[in-house]
Amino acid sequence: MGNEVNTASERVQIARAAGLVSGLTLVSRILGLVREVVFAALLGAGLHSDAFRIAFRIPNLLRDLFAEGALSAAFVPTYARALLQEGRPEALRLVNRVLTVLALLLSVVVVLGIAFAGPIVAALAPGYSEVPGKAELTILLTRVLMPFLPLVSFAAVAMGMLNAEERFGVPALSPAMFNVMAVAWGLGLWTLGLPLDQIVLGWSLGTLLGGLAQFLIQVPALRRLGWRFRPDWAPGDPRLRGMARLMGPATVGLAAVQVNLFVNSRFASHESGAVSWLDYAFRLLYLPIGLFGVALGTIAMSGLARRAAERDLAGLRATLRQSLAMLAYLTIPATVGLIVLRVPVVRLIYERMRFTAADTEATAAALLLYSFGLVGYTGVKVLAPAFYALDRPRVPLAASGLAIATNLTVVVALYPSWGFRALALGTALGSLFNAGLLAVLFERRVGGLLGRGLFRSMVPMAGAAAVMGAVVWLAAVALERSVGSGHLGANVVTGLLPVLLGVALYALLTRLLRVGEAEALWSIVRQRRWRTGTEPKP
Repeated sequence: MGNEVNTASERVQIARAAGLVSGLTLVSRILGLVREVVFAALLGAGLHSDAFRIAFRIPNLLRDLFAEGALSAAFVPTYARALLQEGRPEALRLVNRVLTVLALLLSVVVVLGIAFAGPIVAALAPGYSEVPGKAELTILLTRVLMPFLPLVSFAAVAMGMLNAEERFGVPALSPAMFNVMAVAWGLGLWTLGLPLDQIVLGWSLGTLLGGLAQFLIQVPALRRLGWRFRPDWAPGDPRLRGMARLMGPATVGLAAVQVNLFVNSRFASHESGAVSWLDYAFRLLYLPIGLFGVALGTIAMSGLARRAAERDLAGLRATLRQSLAMLAYLTIPATVGLIVLRVPVVRLIYERMRFTAADTEATAAALLLYSFGLVGYTGVKVLAPAFYALDRPRVPLAASGLAIATNLTVVVALYPSWGFRALALGTALGSLFNAGLLAVLFERRVGGLLGRGLFRSMVPMAGAAAVMGAVVWLAAVALERSVGSGHLGANVVTGLLPVLLGVALYALLTRLLRVGEAEALWSIVRQRRWRTGTEPKP
């Protein structure tokens, strides 16, 4: 009985924290979709869109790999240990030392990126040289966008610090500031009626301002914790050396998506519009990744780091197991929904002005194949931090190697006949193998993760998602026959109503099937209603 109570309590705590982060992340992701709507309307999926995508990908790859990847994975447990064992003053001193080293190193990286932008673009997108002016525009935009890397890296350190303090609200909201700035800037560019060359350059400048806003919004919360930045050059600090030791394997361990993006960019650059189609599709997929995978991964990382520091393996297993169960509850229906509703959703979000019906079909084809890897993408966000918390960073490295090999095999074998679709499929399968290997190795080395409890709860989730998928597909077909498509009103009806129907139906079915994660979320809703003075019905 005691274990059941603890498990239920753990589930509710994770669900409550995930609900907070997911709710705030939802705001950011919706704003991110608005940003993509503005971008698609301004630039479509042609030369200028492709050029910006690759130019932004260069600092963004480094950001994902080092700042929000290896750096966060190494910094959060290190800060948590310093806070627990040495107290807040020493933990804050550690933050200043990390920021000082980071500022110096990234300054060098930015200068090198600007100086060698030409060879970098040639390596990432060799096909651009086949189109007059495309490579030259990409090189210019790359030089403009390189300072984005240190801005978002500082923001990532701030997010890691606040998350380690279990203050999830501001870090989850900070990406929204990037999107707000980008949307406002893009609307300003639209009202000016500028030519495409000036629009894409202006959009790049707005991106830099968004990165700065993402960091600055977190500064007041950091100051309330007592942090004041004072340059502190101490490369001999053993905690920094420990972070560097973790970051080496962690960089490779988290590199699967980035390496796959590099491979995909090289191939897609030979197919006009493919870079943009794949990016637009992955942006839609990143809505559930950000809402569920990043939210649960952020919460799990701080909990796993704390339990590892306390040597509480039983608590670590429980946190990871409940996080994965909640992740499955959220991502299984999202996968089904994206597959079934891919065309009406893409049409609703993107198809206007310079984004054509042909672009919708191509983007939806990529989204279909990407969607099969959603459980894998999100699962890695939760599983990899467990190994870093346990100081076993080589395990994610091996899993990432398998993901990269899988993607390469699929792309080389299928690209000649499938084109850009092979790139989406390879990425999806690689992510599934990555997450699967991490789960198996955790079970083998630590235990207590996989078992009848976890898999038993996934069966009704999958059944409910299958019923939901059939119903929303029939609803989407009926609505399209009734109202048609091609104008905004019809696109809203065919793209939005089936989504709302699917969410409601899945929640109802899992409640009727007594899925534990559904019960936990419903418990939170009832508690909030009680606090607002509305008594829940018996």
